[in-house]
Amino acid sequence: MRVPFGARLRDELGVPRSARLLESSPRSAVWRVTLDGRTAVVKQLVAGPGADECYAREVAALRLAAPAQPSVVPGLLGTDADERVLVLEYVEHSKPRAGWEVRYATALARLHAAGVDAGGAELPPWAGPDAKDTVSFLGFADTLGVPAPDGVEDELSRLLDRLAVLDGPRALLHGDPCPGNDLHTEDGIRFVDFEQACLGNALMELAYLRIGFPTCWCVTAAPEPLLAQAEAAYRTTWREATGTDVEGDLADACAGWLIRGDALVQRAERGTVDQLARVMDEDWKWGTVSARERLVHRLGVVARMSGGSEALGGLGRLGAGMRRAMLDRWPGLRAAPSRRP
Repeated sequence: MRVPFGARLRDELGVPRSARLLESSPRSAVWRVTLDGRTAVVKQLVAGPGADECYAREVAALRLAAPAQPSVVPGLLGTDADERVLVLEYVEHSKPRAGWEVRYATALARLHAAGVDAGGAELPPWAGPDAKDTVSFLGFADTLGVPAPDGVEDELSRLLDRLAVLDGPRALLHGDPCPGNDLHTEDGIRFVDFEQACLGNALMELAYLRIGFPTCWCVTAAPEPLLAQAEAAYRTTWREATGTDVEGDLADACAGWLIRGDALVQRAERGTVDQLARVMDEDWKWGTVSARERLVHRLGVVARMSGGSEALGGLGRLGAGMRRAMLDRWPGLRAAPSRRP
């Protein structure tokens, strides 16, 4: 494939040489090139529904995050909006070290904090679960034969309200902060692929570590002491960067990801069918675990976090019962791996 590098980019950055096509998602084409002796990355969003919006989100997020120190994104060297092309600093990725979750959480807090002063940044607000998700989730529980405790519907309704309202500062959310979109270097972690970037509550992405990377191929279940250390590092870094504490409840964030059936499938399949209803008849593999294994992991997380809570106690009991019912029905389900591949 020809590297899409127009005359304006050539005037600004030079002629790309030694181009090598890299692995990427179907939504983009990515090359590593040499520009006047330095290595860079050229990324083009493939034409299709939503491509222009994804491009605009990525450019806006990279520019917002650029001032963060230490750096949390590659430098944006040039853009060509007509061709949906970005030229980025090349970042050499190394295999993550043991305990990478702490470095990840620290970098994520710096990234999120870049949104606090975003003002009128051209990024949409984060969109959370809705009433259809709660109906689907409760329907799945009923099909499993697990009765919902009294008051759970009201709990879920109030949960949706809390997730929809953000009183504190807006974070710059990556939108898909998954293993593979985090480049580990000696100087820290840089995030890439901001096609789904938005502004919202920081806890919705801090929850990824505990709930098992809900939009990602790579589900992991780190040990509790490591999770606690990573979450403490996140909160400290956020406070240092913004002068405030993170708003909201991490249990709410995890519960929000639990009830979203679309968080069981890849992006192209989201919004197509009721994925929770589908789980009863089919168990599909995506990345490190199957759909049922993802769901069992999330149910366990929310049951542990919400079991004794006043706001989500009923959901915690329901989640524990659903998890037991799933393991009884499908005893071969495995636990999520503790390490990323």
